[in-house]
Amino acid sequence: MKIAYIFMGNRSFDVLHDMIIPQMEEKKHGVTVVGMVFFFDNTFIIRAGDPLGERINDLAKETGMLVMGCDRCCYARGIDKHLISNACMGCFPDVYAALGKVGVDQVITI
Repeated sequence: MKIAYIFMGNRSFDVLHDMIIPQMEEKKHGVTVVGMVFFFDNTFIIRAGDPLGERINDLAKETGMLVMGCDRCCYARGIDKHLISNACMGCFPDVYAALGKVGVDQVITI
């Protein structure tokens, strides 16, 4: 199953750090993650140099999954030029265009 995650909630870091990323690194997550989209303060997770962001970056390099920060959220937080190398910025039309090509079976919002 191909899934995409949307990170909007204030506990997104914990879920990523303690569950999703370790499972993906150990190849035990059980699904193919084709995208991660970050909103609001969760965009700080994908800053270059952030330890969790760098782990996400490594997974994106390995798997080709989309890593996107909400463009308005990144601009508002002054991090638009400081994202991990495999992250991009965009809005909903960009998400649809990128994920529509890979065939997402389910979208999970955390």
